[in-house]
Amino acid sequence: MTAPALISPQARDALSGWLDHLRALDGAAEKTITAYARDVAGYLSFLARHRGGTEGLAALASVPLTDLRAWMAQERARGVGARSLARSLSAVKGFTAYLADRAGGSDATAVLSARGPKFRRKLPRPLSVEGAADMIDTAAAQAAEPWVAARDRAVIVLLYGCGLRISEALGLAAEAHPLPEVLRITGKGGKERLVPVLPVARGTVAEYARLCPFDLAPGTPLFRGQRGGPLNPRLIQSVMEKARMQLGLPATATPHAMRHSFATHLLSAGGDLRAIQELLGHASLSTTQAYTAVDAARLMEVYQSAHPRA
Repeated sequence: MTAPALISPQARDALSGWLDHLRALDGAAEKTITAYARDVAGYLSFLARHRGGTEGLAALASVPLTDLRAWMAQERARGVGARSLARSLSAVKGFTAYLADRAGGSDATAVLSARGPKFRRKLPRPLSVEGAADMIDTAAAQAAEPWVAARDRAVIVLLYGCGLRISEALGLAAEAHPLPEVLRITGKGGKERLVPVLPVARGTVAEYARLCPFDLAPGTPLFRGQRGGPLNPRLIQSVMEKARMQLGLPATATPHAMRHSFATHLLSAGGDLRAIQELLGHASLSTTQAYTAVDAARLMEVYQSAHPRA
């Protein structure tokens, strides 16, 4: 991480120490680390300009609410959205708490108790059960070569049948085949979870492996591109894009929508929210709870279209 020149060496070292702490103890993903580094470095640069110079760690941990609000106002003025600013504030709070634990005589109450901007959370956009099945069949029909069709079907079935992220599906090594009844997946932040594998998913992967013209030796990727290298996620995105246009589905019918569909359909069938959280690998239950809003919205649509008094 390269911090702006306005930040004092002491603050730069503290920021580096906090980021190392997040990597080592919290298992934060590298993309999260990069975003947090950028957010906090920008905040520290603002404070240096706003307060007329660099300050010690105790002062940085005791920033008053007026200065924090001035930083937030600057961010909004330069076009930062409410969702992004809420993430930046979360990073600033985490860093401030880290400083307060290490800097004597500091009072971090103002920063730690500050409320972020309100924003409307985007709800997941799942496909219907029929739409998910149509997507799998239509996407697989795009390929001229049987092994490529089998590959595309296998990947999309893993997204929908196991709730995997596309990076998780394409990250499977060749030795994962034949798929076990329970698959150990390493997700965001290096967090591991166990995912049951349906017979249909095991079957589609086995069919792909049977037709694949490349040697699926241990230590090599399970899913391959046309030349034998690792499969680029963009190829699956492109296949699904063509399929959704043929099916008349919205632009939200992406690979990640198959994972959303997995969760929503489980919930609709009476699945336990905590169990779905574990299957998806969500760190927080609040993330999984977004699917309850989707389910309620769909229920209201059915009610309004079918109730005789609606």
